[in-house]
Amino acid sequence: MSSRRKFLKLSALGTTFLSGLYPIEQAFAGSLGKKAVNKPVVISTWDHGMPANDAAWKVLSQKGNALDAVEAGVRVPEGDPHIRTVGYGGYPDREGKVTLDACIMDKDSNCGAVAFLQHIKHPISVARKVMEDTPHVMLVGEGALQFALSKGFAKENLLTPESEKDWKEWMKESKYKPVINIENHDTIGMLALDANGDLAGACTTSGASYKMHGRVGDSPIIGAGLFVDNEVGAATATGLGEAVIRMVGSHLVVELMRQGNSPEKACKLAVERIIAKHKDVSDLQVGFIALNKRGEYGGYCIHKGFNYAVHTNSGKQLIDGKYKL
Repeated sequence: MSSRRKFLKLSALGTTFLSGLYPIEQAFAGSLGKKAVNKPVVISTWDHGMPANDAAWKVLSQKGNALDAVEAGVRVPEGDPHIRTVGYGGYPDREGKVTLDACIMDKDSNCGAVAFLQHIKHPISVARKVMEDTPHVMLVGEGALQFALSKGFAKENLLTPESEKDWKEWMKESKYKPVINIENHDTIGMLALDANGDLAGACTTSGASYKMHGRVGDSPIIGAGLFVDNEVGAATATGLGEAVIRMVGSHLVVELMRQGNSPEKACKLAVERIIAKHKDVSDLQVGFIALNKRGEYGGYCIHKGFNYAVHTNSGKQLIDGKYKL
């Protein structure tokens, strides 16, 4: 009898342990049914996210899917020469060459990316082709260009006279010291939740102004610049890519949402993690935005000055992100 009681007690403990293996996921899944889902939603980084969101909303409002929406959305700043930190007209590297990075991710965790891509105006669309038409996740440099040309993308000069003039002025002293919230907001990251309740995200950039030739930041790296988990939510990052890569920042935000944190709280905790890993953040800016399956959204950054654009059925707005320092 004594042995049997011990066996039953151990069995009960084992059952309790096993049932608790996934309490976070169970809690998150259970909470989804408690509130009405706010959908569709599109959220993107910085004020250039406003016109980008308008393009995405045209897709979402007609019950289009989130993947098509984010691609259409970020193509707007990619093709705008007046937005000097994304795509055509972007600031060049220190050799005067405009090099582009982008990635895209869908509801099924399919993803595609390009890095160090030159001469192609819309790297996000090339990234989608990588996702859909190759067995790979990322193509870089000359290989990415060859692939883009094989898919019918036009080869263009992306260095506008304005950006060339600024680069030549910079060359007089060649001091690499990006100014936070100006040269560091070198990204548009966009997240969308469509009418079906599915998520997708996109991220595209011309990278840090006057970077070393060949430098790649976080924007094309799945898990760093962008991450989508259709069971939980999505996140994207902006700011100094090196700091985001070290923390696998966007994946971290999504995992923090999985633990039950709101999008804003998850972004805040990720920012605090980055701050804790750096001795000096006086010149370091990083911001995150996040969107969960309920259509709740939020953002957070290290320093004041980061904002993000939101478009829902209630309208559109530009929100000043909360900040730590």
